[in-house]
Amino acid sequence: MAKKLIQLFIFLGLGIFFIWLSVKDLTQKDIEIIKNSASGILNFNSLLFISISMVCGIVAHYFRALRNILLIDPLGYSVRKITAFYSVMTCYLANLAIPRLGEVLRCTFLQRYDKIPFQKSIGTVVVERAFDFLIFLLLFILIVFFNRGLISELEISQQFVEWVNDKWLFLWSMKYVTLGIIIGVILFFFIFKNRSKRQFKKISEFIKRMVEGLWQGLISIKDLKHPWLFVIYTVAIWVFYFLGTFSCMFAFHFLQHLGPMPAFIVLVVGSIGFMIAQGGLGAYPLFVAGILVLYGVNYAQGLAAGWIGWTAQTLMILIVGVPVLILSSFLKIEDRKINE
Repeated sequence: MAKKLIQLFIFLGLGIFFIWLSVKDLTQKDIEIIKNSASGILNFNSLLFISISMVCGIVAHYFRALRNILLIDPLGYSVRKITAFYSVMTCYLANLAIPRLGEVLRCTFLQRYDKIPFQKSIGTVVVERAFDFLIFLLLFILIVFFNRGLISELEISQQFVEWVNDKWLFLWSMKYVTLGIIIGVILFFFIFKNRSKRQFKKISEFIKRMVEGLWQGLISIKDLKHPWLFVIYTVAIWVFYFLGTFSCMFAFHFLQHLGPMPAFIVLVVGSIGFMIAQGGLGAYPLFVAGILVLYGVNYAQGLAAGWIGWTAQTLMILIVGVPVLILSSFLKIEDRKINE
């Protein structure tokens, strides 16, 4: 529990840091632009596109649940679609509170309701994350390849350079990096020193069992009954992520003209924000604003769009995740038979 709290404070601290970084240089004029941009979505068409964006997110999560069923099947266990979807939404809901807790609760959920051993289901989660990361790297390479001449073509390099100088060079200050390393070493030494041999043995045994389960999950890929369906589900997840990002841009009059490529870049780069900060807090809006500046969008307008996009995604998880958490208490616990 102490480890989870430390992770929470670190990731939440990063989110607060990114919030400060994004607003520290805002002028009164910028604040007015943000207010006007945010209030500009309070109409039927804008709210409709935001709602479509949220629905696309739900569909993507449903495909994620279907993909997880494919991974568990070769292990000799069957999972109900409703259980798989509930576990995915529980995962995202928990991750809003404590980073990485969702993966544990997701596997615990499957163990409770469909009798899937925890060590084996956690392996399939690792496989999923590995594939998603590979897809992310591929998409990142693609946006770099297809946008090599972006700055010169758009002729807005001066604004982007100013944005980089204001926001990002600060992150590369060595004194902050050095301070972080020192704090990390001290924490590691303190934790390691206070562990007894008995505790260390228990941890070693747990890690050993976990690694065995992870390995079974990893090798399950070669035993998939429908490998192409796995590929289709993976593509569908990212397609609906993209559609959600693209449709959200139509909610803002200053983004409607940009087209699919900026939405594609926002999706990929914005994903980094969710990786490094608690639920993307602070980081996602800042990254989105930085990308939109490349396309000539005012930084304050881009920041407003980023925050509204982040709010829509977070609300989607809450709107679906909280009822799922309640409904799961009524879900029948089945003694699932092992597949032949």
